[in-house]
Amino acid sequence: MTEVKIGAARVSRIEESYEPNFEAAKFFADWQPDVVDRHRDWMVPDHYDPASGFLKLSVHSWLISIGGRTILIDACVGNHKPRPARPKWHLMQTRYLERLAEAGVRPEAIDMVMCTHLHMDHVGWNTRLDNGRWVPTFPNARYLFSQADYDHYLALDRDPQTGPVNQGSFRDSVLPVAEAGLADMVSGAHTVDEHLSIDPAPGHTPGTVAIKLASRGEGAVFCGDILHHAVQVFHPEWNSFACADAVSARKSRRRVLEDCAGSGALLMPAHFGAPFVCNIDERGSRFTPRFA
Repeated sequence: MTEVKIGAARVSRIEESYEPNFEAAKFFADWQPDVVDRHRDWMVPDHYDPASGFLKLSVHSWLISIGGRTILIDACVGNHKPRPARPKWHLMQTRYLERLAEAGVRPEAIDMVMCTHLHMDHVGWNTRLDNGRWVPTFPNARYLFSQADYDHYLALDRDPQTGPVNQGSFRDSVLPVAEAGLADMVSGAHTVDEHLSIDPAPGHTPGTVAIKLASRGEGAVFCGDILHHAVQVFHPEWNSFACADAVSARKSRRRVLEDCAGSGALLMPAHFGAPFVCNIDERGSRFTPRFA
């Protein structure tokens, strides 16, 4: 288990899966095979699988303990969720909740769940299957959702031409939380408390946010899918196939990298391979990751 100290905060990585799961050339339209040769020293084997040509991506949550509160950032894919268009994520059976318990936390102990955006691999464990119904996994938590993302996907989901969206994840992993009265919608820049704040970072989705943690002069930025893979630190102009607004996604990615480089905040992505976190160094207009 990856564990990081940020001031008084203890941050733990709760893994759902970590494997080669997307073909690099299809994931990034700008992908060039020689990028592996240039970055082989850090990319293989933790971030790229040469045998398959697949990116090796982690799917995990970040668990924060600070000030007597326990916060979960991003909720992965979830068990029993029907996702036939993504075979590796279809009807998953993982030890996610057991790993949460190994970190010393029961679902009932989570005070807040924060989703960087509402794609299927960031909302799945918001709910669990209980006697054929999807019910909130963390019954005592408040769930913070981006109002922009919620409104966007709600409209699409209700439209008979487009719904259900995100392979049904909005219906089975977001709406049950809202219907249970546990969702808090956030718009624009938002201060959660003295340690946590939210900055809008649209592009990957309309309501993608960066979540910032600050404690005792130290900081971290939980970037969700603003960056999927560490190669994007070197190439912030690279968007994934899943970025809805290419121009805004590039702007948000560069802004996060500049923020981390300028402040010294640790970058805490949702999908980077081992060691899963990094600092960002900047020289001119170029960035490099500095792995712990």
